[in-house]
Amino acid sequence: MKHRAIAAAAVLALCSFGAASGAAETIAVVVKSNSVIFASLRAGAGVAARQLGAKVVSYVPTTADNVAEQSKLVDDVVRDKPDAIVFVPVDGAAMTAVADKINAANIPLINVNERLKGGKVVGFVGIDDALLAKVVARYLVSAMGGKGNVVILDGPDSNLTAQGRARGFREALKEFPDVKLLAGKSGNYARATGKQVTTEFLRSFAQLDGILAANDPMAIGAVDALKAANRKALVVGINASREVMDLIKSGDVIGSGDYNSFAQGCLGLELAVRGLRGEQVPKEVLLKPIVVDKTNDAPFDQPFEKRDCPTLASVGEH
Repeated sequence: MKHRAIAAAAVLALCSFGAASGAAETIAVVVKSNSVIFASLRAGAGVAARQLGAKVVSYVPTTADNVAEQSKLVDDVVRDKPDAIVFVPVDGAAMTAVADKINAANIPLINVNERLKGGKVVGFVGIDDALLAKVVARYLVSAMGGKGNVVILDGPDSNLTAQGRARGFREALKEFPDVKLLAGKSGNYARATGKQVTTEFLRSFAQLDGILAANDPMAIGAVDALKAANRKALVVGINASREVMDLIKSGDVIGSGDYNSFAQGCLGLELAVRGLRGEQVPKEVLLKPIVVDKTNDAPFDQPFEKRDCPTLASVGEH
């Protein structure tokens, strides 16, 4: 495949695995940012490609969540004519025209992570953010003994993932009459902002028992603030990223909901390859939400290339 560089692209890395050149399917993996979450997703696709004897080309924008830039990136992908595209849209509604363009080029489209609102897809792989947040909130309340004061560090207000997690946190807390939600505020999915907002909460509330952080960087920021103030509270995050594993081991963060982006990459790639090979594939795979803590953290605290990919057969069809 000849790759054309465009100004919008920061990283256009070719990784070949498995079968000899010319024999393997070439799958383009298009993500919406170069964050650790989508690095994990691309790594999962690479592991699955190696196992299945396919090739992966990753397309990564320079700017996170930029509709115009991702649209230009997809133009380049379509010109390169891969056998299939695994696509994480910046915005499910805004990128429907892009999906139509991929469909018009007769390139099979696999939608992962953020659900497209239009276009024809072979299948979707993702996770329910609201359900994941509910599972995390219930885990925290259980660790608190079913009672106490809680604050929430939300993600960016305009972010659809953050909206789902904010809704799930609050719906779960309503299940517990002895738990009081003191406040919730955006920490912008960032460690520094998470620390700042948590510091504000600690100044405002003399008794704070639990902190629900909508991602791991904010959970780490909350721990920073607690240590600086010499205060104690139970902290949970979401993503189950490697960056939080040391804090889970130490108990500073008691658990993190597994956003499962590595598995999303694995399964999206497998879905693409098996579809190209004429095998039956599910139209939708929704991953089961779990919380990663000291009891099950070992598989998450290792390099991506050493991890095992789940398979479509192992997760079942939905």
